[in-house]
Amino acid sequence: MDRILSADGTPIAYRRQGEGPPLVLVGGALSTAATDAPLAALLAPRFTVVTYDRRGRGAGRDAGHEDAGADRVGREIEDLNAVVAAAGPGACVFGMSSGGALALEAAAAGLPVDLLAVYEPPYTPGASGLLFKARCTARLHRLLADGDRAGAVELFLTATGVDAATVARMRRAPLWPGLEALAHTLAYDDALLGNGAVPAGRFASVTARTLVVCGGFSSARARASTRTLAEALPRARHRTLTGQMREVAPQVIAPVLADFFARDVYVRQAS
Repeated sequence: MDRILSADGTPIAYRRQGEGPPLVLVGGALSTAATDAPLAALLAPRFTVVTYDRRGRGAGRDAGHEDAGADRVGREIEDLNAVVAAAGPGACVFGMSSGGALALEAAAAGLPVDLLAVYEPPYTPGASGLLFKARCTARLHRLLADGDRAGAVELFLTATGVDAATVARMRRAPLWPGLEALAHTLAYDDALLGNGAVPAGRFASVTARTLVVCGGFSSARARASTRTLAEALPRARHRTLTGQMREVAPQVIAPVLADFFARDVYVRQAS
């Protein structure tokens, strides 16, 4: 993997593959560049795909786990800006889950991107959703402060709909230590989502043409929040992928992204 320095000097590791217009993939919670490898491989025949380890993950280093919430968001935006610059002029961006929230926050802050796609950024609008988010945030901070990394991972999994029996099996699986190693980065994802509401006022400044995608088998709350998000973005359209859930299949989302980015890149270059 190559490395680039973010604005605060933190090295960010990234990998580039394929040929064509540059496309940056932004992973969600507990993911690394390796997590995005299957999707990157499917897109590489048509794009130069850039995957990266978000701050504190994989081959990347973290300059400060103790940053305040607002600083965490700012640092991650700076990281994404650095990766997009490394990707090259005209880069498109796809953000998965909380990676989508990061991509949107960066776009609202001035990230130079014209084409953007996101899959189910996990906002929780509505009174019950905001209360749920507040309780999860408070508990996450307590668990991390106590050094209970396993508890933090379990909280994240159950909050995103994984049942207790599956979590118990995961705790016995070889992948569990790797998840625990990333537990501190859950605070970054939590900060990106604010109080859980879609920040419509802030996102009104996003000028990128945006595709907001959800799964047809995802929860009613997830499907509704993506529609709320699409309505808040000035140049967005919404699409539902039949049969998909929160963990979308790479072979299903890849052609959707390729069609959206390739067609719009062609239109942009022709205009």
